Amino acid sequence: MRILITGTAGFIGFHLALRLLDQGHDVTGIDGMTSYYDVTLKQARHARLRARPGFTCHEFMLEEAEALARACRAARPDIVIHLAAQAGVRYSMENPGAYVSANVVGTQNLLEQVKDLSVRHFILASTSSVYGAGPDVPFTEDQPCNQPLSLYAATKKACEEIGHSYAYLHGLPITACRFFTVYGPWGRPDMALFRFTRNILAGLPIDVYNGGDMERDFTYVDDLVEAVCRLLPLPPVLATQDGRGASPVAPYRVVNVGGGGPVGLREFIAAVERATGRTAIRNSMPMQPGDVPRTWADCTVLERLTGFHSVTPLQAGVDAFVAWYREWYQASDGR
Repeated sequence: MRILITGTAGFIGFHLALRLLDQGHDVTGIDGMTSYYDVTLKQARHARLRARPGFTCHEFMLEEAEALARACRAARPDIVIHLAAQAGVRYSMENPGAYVSANVVGTQNLLEQVKDLSVRHFILASTSSVYGAGPDVPFTEDQPCNQPLSLYAATKKACEEIGHSYAYLHGLPITACRFFTVYGPWGRPDMALFRFTRNILAGLPIDVYNGGDMERDFTYVDDLVEAVCRLLPLPPVLATQDGRGASPVAPYRVVNVGGGGPVGLREFIAAVERATGRTAIRNSMPMQPGDVPRTWADCTVLERLTGFHSVTPLQAGVDAFVAWYREWYQASDGR
């Protein structure tokens, strides 16, 4: 198939593009190459993809409507996977405009360009952050998500709602995947695993928020990629839709993609210590605005649709990241 992926220089987009290229698909990538984190890491990801047959890439922001229109027409995609976004809960308090522009405007621009291209399935990347601090766990796709705790979460929920309107108005089959704390090799430098590994190897303190009394449903990147690949040939069809997360009026559904169980922050740090062979120096910090104490995905819908559930143990995933980190920076003392 011809597959268009936004965010191919990003962490998840890079891994997903590699898998789809391995499967023999033609992949067109779009990425804005923003400076939110080290651009050389993004450039390295794209360089590896460019070396693969079947990959074409464009570097521009989704807000650039004319460039986006040209790329979409040239790609003629059968499938669209929209991963590009301004990520990060804390940064959304520093630069809120970037989130509205990249996430809301960028998503609407993309939907407008592909709505008439006979796309078989549009995968929209959302986030567990939309659940906010809901007390009912595990999180299920039919829970109300009307109290976001960060602008990042609010913009991603807005993208879900915009997607539903395009599914209803234009018959565009859309699956919104709510990703839960994805980790693994080539991960983002702003995420906990990267920061913990870097500081522990360098002998520097790590910031431990809320005294370590937090839990996350960690999802190894290979498991997430497998889940998305299995969803690709399963577009929602209004006439046959039922069950949790499915819209009653549009070919649209929501699917949690997570590890399937919460891991305490202290346990996570211990896994990093085992992988690095070093003991962390802990700097206790208060709970940060916009953060939530716990995430936990109920992945029943994903398993019902695809037969798949996450299989990578936490320690194995952390070990793989630390091995990549050491190789990437060519030194065990970090940077």
